[in-house]
Order: sequence, then structure tokens, then C-alpha cells
Amino acid sequence: MAVARLPPASSLPLLRLSPTRRPIRFFSSASPPPQPSLPPSPSATQPHRRHRTPLFLRPLAHSTSPADLKAFHSWAASLALSSAASHFSHPSDPEPAHFLRELRWLLQDAAVGSSVDPHLFFSSASSSSPTGGSTAPVPLRVELGELYGLWKERVEERRPLQYLVGCEHWRDLVLVVRDGVLIPRPETEALVDMVAEVMAAAEEEDAGIWADLGTGSGALAVGIARVLGEGEGGKVYATDVSSDAIEVARINVQRYGLEEKVEIRQGSWFQPLQDVQGKLAGLVSNPPYIPSNDILGLQAEVGRHEPRLALDGGENGMDHLAHLCEGSSLALRPGGFFAFETNGDAQSEFIAEFMSTRWRTYFTDIKIVQDFAGVKRFVTGFHQ
Repeated sequence: MAVARLPPASSLPLLRLSPTRRPIRFFSSASPPPQPSLPPSPSATQPHRRHRTPLFLRPLAHSTSPADLKAFHSWAASLALSSAASHFSHPSDPEPAHFLRELRWLLQDAAVGSSVDPHLFFSSASSSSPTGGSTAPVPLRVELGELYGLWKERVEERRPLQYLVGCEHWRDLVLVVRDGVLIPRPETEALVDMVAEVMAAAEEEDAGIWADLGTGSGALAVGIARVLGEGEGGKVYATDVSSDAIEVARINVQRYGLEEKVEIRQGSWFQPLQDVQGKLAGLVSNPPYIPSNDILGLQAEVGRHEPRLALDGGENGMDHLAHLCEGSSLALRPGGFFAFETNGDAQSEFIAEFMSTRWRTYFTDIKIVQDFAGVKRFVTGFHQ
């Protein structure tokens, strides 16, 4: 499905809607701090969900009648509207319009390549027909019964749509995602743009070795590898401690034919990169940065279903960021570039000050960069 991204809006957004002042990032971390006991999430108790083939990769092997598909849409819209009206409790909980937008996306994924036009389900013109007036069976990528089940999971369990359909649109990519791997957010795309700007300014034929620490779905690694181009120079090492993340990152690297450009290594932060220590031309990371005590107050789609390993940044949210600051002093070559995503504003200011004082003999040209919502989201700089 080709879905236009929406502009930024409120904080702690619905996934695939607006980014946030406190976006929940997609990276799995290394060795997170001790965590309080939490009830298992629905996704954690149903591991088979992790192995569902993404909808957009399934064949059009099923079908239903236009009348039955229309009945599904009517039921799904009614369920979404009634749930939104009765369960609104969090500032970033989905509004009815958000649910209906996601219903459109679900139908697009389920019927892409078929004769059905899901947009016409939402047309105000009474004469419009999603099937163009045809009574022929509508090809689908899932059985209609599974479509009912998926939408119940979305509305009643508040599972993120990306986990249901198995993908997320990010930059110009369609990335496979699934339970156990945090979903890439739009603001993180800026890290790829920063790398592109640094490489363009360097005007070097060999882009050198880059690292994506805490790669999660592999979004940054894939994005940076595509910036490196098809030449012989340049390589990306992507690390993650999570086995789920490693598997999904490899899938995405393979889907874009980047096996020669991206090497996936499992381990904690810099640990898998000992053989290239001091040789990195640059590194990026979007680590866990949410304070531990804030996790339980997150939007249901995030707090119940996305991996805590990818969220929890310790007591003040900066445990992993502090480790990245220290590790970068040894990992980068002279002139090497770094860019970290943070929780925003105060956290960025603290990290920038921390690197400018405690690590002043190692780093230079340290800057805070705003995201498209005006939040001080990133800290960047260079190794001396």
C-alpha cells in the first residue's frame, strides 16, 4: 500500500500517524536496567504472531464477495467508532478518524493488486462502489475471517496496525516489522539525511565504515546503505542485542539487496565491533531513552505491545545514551561523525553539555538538531 505520511501532531502518537515530542523509537538496546514485573502483553503470550507473513508479501489466494467485504467494512467502522467513544483515556489514544484511516490501510494491504478500491468505502457519493459495480469475487491476501480477527486485535487489544499487516512505510522503504521489534518512527528518518549531508560535504570516494547501533528493524542501516550507493566504497555494520531484531533486520537488508553493503552483527552496542574500533567514519543510534517510570503511562499501542527492551532508558532515560557517548570516543576515527536521537529538549541539552565537557578532548562541533516538530531531538558532532 502506498500511504502518504501525515504531518506531525500530538505527543505520543498513534503509530504511523503523527510523530511526537516523545516518540517511542524502534531500537532494541543492550543490557537494559532492571525492570519491574509487568503482566505479559497479548503479543508476548502468542509467539506465533511473530511468524506471520506480512500481508503485502502474501499472494492473492483468497476471495470474497463484494457484499461480504462491504459488510466487513461496515462492521469494522462501527467497532472502531464505538470503541473510540467508550475507551478514550489517553491524550494520544486513537480518535475515530485515525481508526478509519487505519481501516483503509488494512483493506489496501489485504486487497492490493485486486480490483477493489478501498478508498471508495469512504466515499460520500452513494453511487460509488468499491468494486466498480462488479459482483465478481474480490481477490484477497487473507481469508475474510482473518480480516475480522485482525481488526478486533487492532481495536480491542490495541495492537499496532504495523504488527497486524507486518510492515511500515519509512522514507521510500516498505520495511518488514513484527512483534518484538519496535516500529520505526518518521522523525528518525532525519538521521539518514544527516549522514547524506556529511558524506556529500566530505567528497570522498570511499565513504568508509559506518555503524547503526541498536538497529531494530534495520531501517537506519538500510537507509544509510542506500545513501552509500552501489560503489565499492562504504559499508554499514548494524548491531543489536535482540534476536528478533537481528532476524527482522536481515530480512529487510535482503529484501533491498544490500547484503554486500550491510553486515548484521548480534551483540551489545559496540561489543560486536571490536575489529573496527577506531576506524568508523560515522555512527548513528536511536537508543532506548524513555525513563523507566514513564513506560506504564505510555499509549496502549506502545506500552502493551512494543518491546520494553527498545523503550526503557533507565531511571532518567539516559543510561544507554551515556554509554554511547563513551563508546564513541573509542569507536570513531579522527573526523568521524556521530548522531544520536534523544527524548528531546532537556535530554538533548544534557547530552550535548555532557559531551562538550566530560568528553571535550574527544569531540568537536557538537550541535543540537531539531526535528520537524521543532523539538530538540538529535545531538551530533565529530571526533577530533
